[in-house]
Amino acid sequence: MAFPALAADKVHRLALQISDDTPEKMNAVLNVAANVSRHYSEIGEEVEIRIIAFNAGLNMLRTDKSPAVARLKSISESLPNVAFEACGNTRDSMARNEGKKPEEIPLFASAKVVTAGVVSLIELGEKGWTIVRP
Repeated sequence: MAFPALAADKVHRLALQISDDTPEKMNAVLNVAANVSRHYSEIGEEVEIRIIAFNAGLNMLRTDKSPAVARLKSISESLPNVAFEACGNTRDSMARNEGKKPEEIPLFASAKVVTAGVVSLIELGEKGWTIVRP
């Protein structure tokens, strides 16, 4: 099967789901983001990558619980095409369970809080983004 060549102005778009609270899954997501970013950079093509964290995976973006804070900082500083989204619904639930206000759940500075992580994935998929759960 032949595939048409990618248009020169086409930007590849990848959404990565993290919904597990294990260092292995967190590292897998961050490895995929770094590897995909590096691949397209090396061949001179653009790629946008969003890492969407929800459910237990939100712990990856929590500065008080994440085993990946150093990697998040490194990726944020060295790969400007990688963005992080934190599920607001999950943050609200965590806050209730911990007797805190949502804003008292400390998140990685580069993380953008969205209303619902799953909704973000759905909408990105509808816009043609590739969604992967490593």
